[in-house]
Amino acid sequence: MSISVAMEGNTDKRKPPLFTPQEIDQIARFIVGNQGRERENVIIPRSFTPTVIKSREEKAVEAVFESCPFKAILSLVAGFVLGGGIGLFAASVTPTIPTAEKPQQSAREVLRELKVSTLSYGKNFAAIGFMFSGVECAIESYRGKTDWKNGTYAGGITGGILGLRAGVKAGVFGAIGFAAFSSVIDYYMRH
Repeated sequence: MSISVAMEGNTDKRKPPLFTPQEIDQIARFIVGNQGRERENVIIPRSFTPTVIKSREEKAVEAVFESCPFKAILSLVAGFVLGGGIGLFAASVTPTIPTAEKPQQSAREVLRELKVSTLSYGKNFAAIGFMFSGVECAIESYRGKTDWKNGTYAGGITGGILGLRAGVKAGVFGAIGFAAFSSVIDYYMRH
């Protein structure tokens, strides 16, 4: 009987709500909305080196440097420089065979030959670097992973495209060879 009396007492006396609907809206806006507090209450773990939080500008610059177009263009320039150096070296060690009409080359002819060899190697290395880096970055972005498969796939695609200029058979061999080479280099660089 005392339970029923207590229940009847609760129904007669209604408690006012804890929060009004307007206060609930304010609380929800506070919890969900952005209050403009970027770095308030940020917990930074302690380490041996000082930890610095990057600003928005630093993050934007970092995003540009990590973008696929930037990586591809950087590989293009680096490939041209590396190929030019290799072409210059290859042209300088290539023996000049004198003929009956030309017993000896002039300095102008030697320099022209150096220029042609340097530019040829530079353009080839630039094209390979641009294509490989762009394809690898696109594959990495698509897969969302950084592992050895990205380089292998990119090597296969790049080798196949470069080999297709000489035919389908050369394209297949180029894809297999470049993929194997990329895998070996990637393994060597990671270990």
